[in-house]
Amino acid sequence: MSSRPLSEDEFDEIRESVADAVLVLSNVALGDCSEQLDVDVHGSNPLSFLFSSINELIAALGTEQEQSTAFRFDLEEKLATVDQQRAAIKNLSTPIIEVWQGVLCLPVVGVMDTARSAEMTSGLLQAIVDKGAKYAIIDITGIDVMDTRTVDHFIRMAKAIRLLGAECALTGLNPHIAQTIVQMGLELSDIVTHRSLRDALYRYVAEAARTTTELRTARPASARSE
Repeated sequence: MSSRPLSEDEFDEIRESVADAVLVLSNVALGDCSEQLDVDVHGSNPLSFLFSSINELIAALGTEQEQSTAFRFDLEEKLATVDQQRAAIKNLSTPIIEVWQGVLCLPVVGVMDTARSAEMTSGLLQAIVDKGAKYAIIDITGIDVMDTRTVDHFIRMAKAIRLLGAECALTGLNPHIAQTIVQMGLELSDIVTHRSLRDALYRYVAEAARTTTELRTARPASARSE
């Protein structure tokens, strides 16, 4: 049984439908799934069934694209939250407190390793420069165990601080750490130590007051000598 040949008008309709389909599919390829092909279910266009299937595919792709976009946004928000939490934890793990004018304190809690030591040293040195500090106190009350590597970290930190023209003190050594340092033969002569943060701060304030008094009393003498 032979089919009826298509008329010129039907050919033109099919060509226009194919052109529209190519344009819509091009937009889909670019990520735009908002358009649909025109389908005349009751018409004579032989491509109607194919276009209907393409519309279903476009709708499915659009739904998947929306879900993928929502998932990406959710993932980006979670990653941003993780970055914020990581930054907060980093700041909490290396807090630098200005306990007095020109005096910074770095409380150390937990285990010291190479990476954390580098972060602490970098942060403390930058804070000394930014605030013009003259005295830095490293408080290790929160450290339970100290070995050769940990002592070396603090010695290097103290040397770097002195290179910036500031003084450094180590406070909070407990009896166990003191005995361990002695038994291991570790040397802390390059670091000034105090029993507590209060003792170190008191020593700094007393020395600063004495220096100020000496300068005030020296000025009249120099003026008289001129």
